[in-house]
Amino acid sequence: MAENLLLSANMVAATAVCILGLIVAWDAFWLTRQRSDIPVLGELKNGGFAWQSEGPQEVIRQWGNLASMAAMIALPWALIGASNTSYWYAIVWDALLSLHIISLLIPKRYAITRTHLFADGQRYAWPRLRLARRQPARRIMLLRKGWGIFGPLPLGGVQNDLSVARSRIALALNTDADWPQNGRKDTEEE
Repeated sequence: MAENLLLSANMVAATAVCILGLIVAWDAFWLTRQRSDIPVLGELKNGGFAWQSEGPQEVIRQWGNLASMAAMIALPWALIGASNTSYWYAIVWDALLSLHIISLLIPKRYAITRTHLFADGQRYAWPRLRLARRQPARRIMLLRKGWGIFGPLPLGGVQNDLSVARSRIALALNTDADWPQNGRKDTEEE
């Protein structure tokens, strides 16, 4: 009976590690696309705007995720003894979470166009987003409609870039607003 419990605990651990590995690979794939999706920074044609954050801004942007990752790194070690799970699963788990933390902290590229927000390698249509009622001081907080508590989408960057981005976001969310025009290359729009 103890062997069955050991096998099931290890199977659960292996499943959890595999799921985490898929999440880390998925996020890494999307982050590699940010340079191709946002090839230039600054003013874009059709009034768009693109900017890049730096490491310290990503710490500010991701502080909640970083705290939860720290707890997730420590959690398996408390459960290993109680469940007789192989410690190798905890080591692989911690290594994958460490890679995920690194991906959270690398500088990100963001872009605002008339039809989309580009963030974290993803493209979000404006009708799927809204500004949070309470805005933090050193980042922009958008919410993904229909996502509930999993909907926050913070944007990082230096204060000057965030000021320009706030004004463009207001234009993008206001369907009646006139979008400014200028001659730089824009990110691809559908």
